[in-house]
Amino acid sequence: MKVLEGQVAAPNAKIAVVIARFNSFINDSLLEGALDALTRIGQVNEENITIVKAPGAYELPLVARRLASSKKFDAIVALGTVIRGGTAHFEYVAGEASSGLGQVAMQAEIPVAFGVLTTENIEQAIERAGTKAGNKGAEAALVALEMVNLLAQISE
Repeated sequence: MKVLEGQVAAPNAKIAVVIARFNSFINDSLLEGALDALTRIGQVNEENITIVKAPGAYELPLVARRLASSKKFDAIVALGTVIRGGTAHFEYVAGEASSGLGQVAMQAEIPVAFGVLTTENIEQAIERAGTKAGNKGAEAALVALEMVNLLAQISE
């Protein structure tokens, strides 16, 4: 039996990190976690990491699509935070960010790791950006690297 499973070390991988500026007080922690995971655990050379700042989570899919179309990157890590408010705005933004990023991955056939927090409140966002619930930015970065290696194995 042959089992394919990705590893996280990918020193030569070219990674784009697209991050929303809106809610930057949370997203900056997600970015720190992602960069730490990419360089320390994934051993990615800093020269191979590009950070792109989008206005908000809703804009992440379009930016990710343009990055994927450039053919310059092996994976994209998308980071952002959408916090539920008193209107339906949350559902629209979170839903479009999620489905749009998934479409980019499927159409471009490169990993697009989903590091967009969708939380009920600020406290939950803080917990997922590096306190009680770990750092979801770091987790997304590791998923991207594992997928780069897994897809390479499938192509062999």
